[in-house]
Amino acid sequence: MSPQPATPRPTATYRLQLRPEFPFAAAASAAAYLASLGVSHLHLSPVLEAVPGSSHGYDVVDHTRVRAELGGEEGLRALARTARAHGLGLVLDIVPNHMAVPAALELNRPLWEVLREGPGSPYARWFDIDWEVNDGQLLLPVLAAPLDPADVRVADGLLHVGDHRFPLRAGTRALPPAELLAAQWYRPAHWREARTGLNYRRFFTISDLIGVRVEDPEVFSATHGKLLELLADGVADGLRIDHVDGLADPAGYLRRLRAAAGDGVWIVVEKILADGERLPQDWPVAGTTGYDALRQVDGVLTCGTGAAELAARYRSSTGAPDWPRTAEAATREVLTQDLAAELATLVRRAGPPLAEAVRELLVACRVYRTYPGRADLPGLVDPPESAAAPEAVAAVRALLLSDAAFAARFAQTSAALRAKSLEDRAFYRYAPLLSATEVGGDPGRPAVLPEEFHAYCAHLERHWPGSGTVLSTHDTKRSADVRARIAVLSQRPDLMPLLAGAPDPRQAWTAFQSALGLGDAPQRTERLAAALLKAAKESALLTSWTDPNPAYEATLAGHLPGPGALPDVSAAAGDGILAMTALHLTMPGVPELYQGGEDECRTLVDPDNRRPVAFPGPPRSATGAAKRALTTTLLRLRRERPELFAGYAPLAAEGPAAEHCLAYTRSPELLVAVTRLPHLLDVAGGWGDTLLPLPPGAWTPVLDPGREPLTDRVPLKHLLSTGPVTVLVREAPSDAP
Repeated sequence: MSPQPATPRPTATYRLQLRPEFPFAAAASAAAYLASLGVSHLHLSPVLEAVPGSSHGYDVVDHTRVRAELGGEEGLRALARTARAHGLGLVLDIVPNHMAVPAALELNRPLWEVLREGPGSPYARWFDIDWEVNDGQLLLPVLAAPLDPADVRVADGLLHVGDHRFPLRAGTRALPPAELLAAQWYRPAHWREARTGLNYRRFFTISDLIGVRVEDPEVFSATHGKLLELLADGVADGLRIDHVDGLADPAGYLRRLRAAAGDGVWIVVEKILADGERLPQDWPVAGTTGYDALRQVDGVLTCGTGAAELAARYRSSTGAPDWPRTAEAATREVLTQDLAAELATLVRRAGPPLAEAVRELLVACRVYRTYPGRADLPGLVDPPESAAAPEAVAAVRALLLSDAAFAARFAQTSAALRAKSLEDRAFYRYAPLLSATEVGGDPGRPAVLPEEFHAYCAHLERHWPGSGTVLSTHDTKRSADVRARIAVLSQRPDLMPLLAGAPDPRQAWTAFQSALGLGDAPQRTERLAAALLKAAKESALLTSWTDPNPAYEATLAGHLPGPGALPDVSAAAGDGILAMTALHLTMPGVPELYQGGEDECRTLVDPDNRRPVAFPGPPRSATGAAKRALTTTLLRLRRERPELFAGYAPLAAEGPAAEHCLAYTRSPELLVAVTRLPHLLDVAGGWGDTLLPLPPGAWTPVLDPGREPLTDRVPLKHLLSTGPVTVLVREAPSDAP
């Protein structure tokens, strides 16, 4: 059994994206409305001082201060007081893995001092810098063009290169330009040099974010002091840990954090689990942020047969390879090109004779990363002998078990590789069913069987009952409601045109499904065009962020179908949205609503999904009104009667349409049943004589309290006669004689 917090965990959280346009005061103004929904906590995006104007806050520059643009520490404390007055607590999103390399470098004081003083600086221990390469200089790929000596000057005690300012190493101020540059502890460089010459650890492939060594106790204390103070003062009750897989030793970090924060703090980690992978049982956390739950909910409401038909049609009409080959090709590209500097670091440490084995082990890894202290290295599979010599592979495996520094950097590189090659490249190249190309998903196996869903929920309840669950986040490529609309294609693959004659058939598939998912929405054309451009650049087939192809990019909008060219999927999608909502809010774990998600919320990839939300607002549609009513009812039930949401047991329907009913009990007093694949159910003739045997007792419908209590074997055509969802509470036995 994994360690769990000693005090009550949240019953449900609500994620707010803070930014200068939506500061702490705006969140406080929304507190009364959000409390009325039934959530117990507000989950805030990062609150520490970030790059000015940042729209997300993950680019931290100062761990000792709360961000001034959001209202500063007093603004945060005022928000906490307002939230408490409405019965709400706060959960903070924290970023231990990295800091910003801002354009104004002096904003990041620890980094500034390292640039001034080099490896002898007290702050040098903060960052993973390889001083043994690049002639002992830290490569700073911050210039828009190759360095022009004419741009170099000294003024105000600083080195200026164009608009950039850098600190000067002591005693170098009077040197001629060439000698001056060579004498510094850093070398300003063109941004393209990062790909091969970078010698500091970064976040994924983003050189503007430098890795932080929180495994060092002094660095941990310096970067967590303000956060721990806010926890100790009762300003916040919980923490979300961003990108825990970027850390050298996640388990060690989490143990230190738990000891410092105390057992009463609810902590979840952003950890992407591969199919069949389990969260390490010795991590002292409540669980993950919930992408594993997203995969299960999406998958159990997807038709595997239809998804397979779409995949076959996609390959035949586009010439694209299948998912395994798409994923492998993207992995090799990212590792040998985008992460060439990181790969070179590993090869230097392992030795050039093991270069092939290092590369092939990284490509073959089936999970995001391995962890220190695990002798079996789960998920790390041996590559074929044709790719790397077995004795070299064995030598790298031995190194992973004997050299802690190499093992940590290998794991950190593996995590970046999985994220960039799968989520940020292969997912954009493989478009048979876009609802399956989501964080934590498996596009090669989009569907999840009901028995798999039940097994997952039972495991969650047994081992991680306080784990987070999500359907939409600031990082999902499409909101849950957009995915529900696209997922209808798995029941109706005939609705997907082949699009074989399009100039770029792959992008035509992406455009059609994106348009279907977004439907008739405000600023539809502009939002779709932006999402399609991002998809093309991320796929890196005919254009990319680093090597744009303007002529090709100008053709992308031409792939977008007009509203009249799209099929009407609103009925099946509406049923899917309500089914997803009911599963999410009643399954084991702590559900999180993403801002605006109580209503029908159709958003695309960021920045579209981070647009400001008005609180409160009228329902956006009939489906939105039904979703809000369902959400509010279930969240209030979770808050008022948390004891109902303990335990898990599957229920099996009986009859010809049994596969279309997904049902379970939580406690013995709470029962949930939803409709799966409603279009296919209609095609089959409806529920017919299909029954759901109820456990003993009289059951009252929560969503229709005026209805007569139900008992025994209930026909599903009656149980689900008013919608795709029912939630029942068992009446207490009468005390009458």
